[in-house]
Amino acid sequence: MDLPEFQDLMARTYGERDAARGQAATIAWLAEETGELARAVRKGSAADQLHELGDVLAWLASLANQLGLSLDDAAARYAAGCPVCRSIPCTCPP
Repeated sequence: MDLPEFQDLMARTYGERDAARGQAATIAWLAEETGELARAVRKGSAADQLHELGDVLAWLASLANQLGLSLDDAAARYAAGCPVCRSIPCTCPP
């Protein structure tokens, strides 16, 4: 599944509920899921990590939908590599 398909799926599945919840609550849920992902990376299995990556992606898609923005357009910022130095790999100073 590509990003536009996923974003559309999240809009159809959770869009009304997420819109009623609002952007502030969506950011809070995204932050919570990001914390769960961090914990899974440190202490979880690959299955736990995959689960939490999916949750983070779902909440990110929800936020993009509420903002009227496209995850595909956001990802395009990196299409040429690093958006600062335009290199692959990045050659920016660390």
